[in-house]
Amino acid sequence: MRKKKRNKILLTLAEAVFVFCVSAVPVFASGDVAGAIQSTWTAAQSQIRTVVDNVVFPVVDMILAVLFFVKVGTSYFDYRKHGQFEFAAPCILFACLIFTLTAPLYIWSIL
Repeated sequence: MRKKKRNKILLTLAEAVFVFCVSAVPVFASGDVAGAIQSTWTAAQSQIRTVVDNVVFPVVDMILAVLFFVKVGTSYFDYRKHGQFEFAAPCILFACLIFTLTAPLYIWSIL
């Protein structure tokens, strides 16, 4: 019984190695790869910048704003219930909101 199980495991392992070797394709970069990446970034930078500034940051800002106000509300109700206001979560969400609101001003100079 052990020999049968060992043979089955070895056969499965051999099949996996065979499939890996057959499906592996060697890739060799020839030419100026960095230049290609840089030219692609230069060509698409204005489009990426427009999408990020007009879509991504406003969506993230809206999500953080909703989460911030919900957390402030739940913290207030917890304060009324227990007499202790939890500042950590609203402060973290507020800091993240300020970061994402001001990020379009400086993020492109970093990149």
